[in-house]
Amino acid sequence: MKQTKLWINGVWETTEKSTELKAPYTGEVLTRVAKATIADVERAIEGAHETFQSFKKTTAYERAEILYKVVAIMRNRKQELAEILAKEAAKPLTAGLAEIDRTIATYQFAAEAAKQVTGETIPMDAAPGVTDRIGYTKRIPLGVVSAITPFNFPFNLIAHKLGPALAVGNTVVLKPASQTPLSALVMAHIFKEAGLPDGALQIVTGSGGELSDTLVTHPLVKKVTFTGSGAVGLKIKEKVGLRKVTLELGSNAAVIVEPSTPLEKIMARCVSGAFGFAGQVCISLQRIYVHQSIYHEFTKLFVEETEKLAVGDPLDKKTDVSAMINPSEVERIKNWIDEAKQQGAIVATGAKFTDRTCTPTVMTNVKAHMKVVCEETFAPIVSIIPYNTLDEAIEYVNESELALNAGIYTNVLTDAMKAADLLEAGAVVINDIPTFRVDNMPYGGVKMSGYGKEGIKYAVEEMTDLKLITMKLNY
Repeated sequence: MKQTKLWINGVWETTEKSTELKAPYTGEVLTRVAKATIADVERAIEGAHETFQSFKKTTAYERAEILYKVVAIMRNRKQELAEILAKEAAKPLTAGLAEIDRTIATYQFAAEAAKQVTGETIPMDAAPGVTDRIGYTKRIPLGVVSAITPFNFPFNLIAHKLGPALAVGNTVVLKPASQTPLSALVMAHIFKEAGLPDGALQIVTGSGGELSDTLVTHPLVKKVTFTGSGAVGLKIKEKVGLRKVTLELGSNAAVIVEPSTPLEKIMARCVSGAFGFAGQVCISLQRIYVHQSIYHEFTKLFVEETEKLAVGDPLDKKTDVSAMINPSEVERIKNWIDEAKQQGAIVATGAKFTDRTCTPTVMTNVKAHMKVVCEETFAPIVSIIPYNTLDEAIEYVNESELALNAGIYTNVLTDAMKAADLLEAGAVVINDIPTFRVDNMPYGGVKMSGYGKEGIKYAVEEMTDLKLITMKLNY
């Protein structure tokens, strides 16, 4: 059976140890994945640091051209890349193709951003007594960036780290999720073909628990960017010290549905936001707060729309929802549903299980303290909850310590603006689901949902230092 390799200093390297990679839907062994050691990670970081000394001198035009070539290569290989997602992540083909399109757009934004890294002139004479100085700022690359990525958007979330880092002249050591290494490794081939210098991108695969300390604390690492669980994010935050860090963590995204909302027009959109990729999305719609005057109608329509979804093989074009990432996640969420039912929650539809799948599940009569409400389910589960006033709904949303995106449906402008001001979230989405994201907008949570912002323009700021240059004209 084939075994993957590490990508270190432009060389594909074998390892003594490896682990099986199983397809989430079928359980078949896809390949064996190289298991990096701490020594491998150290060599990758040192190689990235050495390459940085030359890569930081490349021009913005040269870096942009590499990224544009990545875009062109990916466009020609879209179907192949989507099939990788289907096999290693059980992402249905339609959703996989959509992710590849977004990834292409992300690298294109990064290519454009490479040419737009600017500073500003500082009016030094605005300070009293200063008459003979000029000043300006410029953004400079940091050095080696450690990037640690999750399984749920393995192409696009990697792009949100590689794109801005390489655009400004940093080098990157990437540790992809253990379940989705193939998408990362194929990007090494693509970047090589696009002309990225050897050593500018290093890829180490293996256990995050074993490798993350080195990726986070090595003295040559100048920036850590992580997408994943809150528990791991907190540990990273404690260890990074004075290094820059971006943490994109979990959420239990909520939307408020006001009485003025045309329900038929939003139903399919809400269902897709709740159950896309089996709910394994950081901003998956998990909590729906519906005004009590339309609660029963909304719930009925939502259940009917949910029951139209097809659960099955991710390689089947008719499939809407496929397997969860591994059987242990299925068992976890089954326990959460059972616990909620014991506490009085009602399953309106769904909650049927195989070893690897959970049918799209709608829950009612839930309470704020239940795990399916207050924690991130990361599963195809949504709770529908009635409220009496908009103030009450906003209070319900804000009770959570997780706060990435929140949304509201309303045709009343003043209510929309009120929610925009009062909802505690990294982004407020008006008249759409909180699952909405495009790749050039600022993206990042507040409270326990993250630290720092992604979105190419904003990530460029996180991936650079601001330097002031000032000159005395007469001395």
